[in-house]
Amino acid sequence: MASEIKKQIRARAAKKARFSRQCLCTKVKLADTWRRPRGLHSKQRKDFRAKGAHPEAGFGAPVAIRGFHPSGYREVLVFRPADLEEIDAGTTAARIGASVGGQKRAAIQMKAAVLGIKILNPKETMAVVEVSGDGGERIQ
Repeated sequence: MASEIKKQIRARAAKKARFSRQCLCTKVKLADTWRRPRGLHSKQRKDFRAKGAHPEAGFGAPVAIRGFHPSGYREVLVFRPADLEEIDAGTTAARIGASVGGQKRAAIQMKAAVLGIKILNPKETMAVVEVSGDGGERIQ
C-alpha cells in the first residue's frame, strides 16, 4: 500500500499544472498567483487555448492521496507536546503551529525525536533541559 501511495504522489507531482495569471508578463507588479479573469473581452476567460488553462475539475489529486505531504506522510498540526502521543509515526508527520514559541517548540521537537515522529518544519533550537529533583524536566 505504501509503494502505491508513493507512486501516486510522484504522478501527482509530475502532472501538476501551472496556472498563470492574465497579463502576468506585461505588468511587473503582479504576483504570480492565480486570479480568475473577469474582463468582458478577456480571451483567457473565454477559454482561448493560447491564453492559458484555468483550474478546473480534473486537475486535482487522486482521492486516495489528497491531503498527503510530498514526503508521503499525512500532516497533523501540533501545538503541544501532548499532541504527539496521538500520532502514528509510520504514516503521519507533525507540523508545528506558527504561534508556538521557542520553548514549547524545543519540547515538541525533542519529544518527536524520542517517539520517532518526523517534523515537517523543524527549527534549530538552543534549549537546555534540566532534570529537577522530583523527576520532572524543565526547559530553559
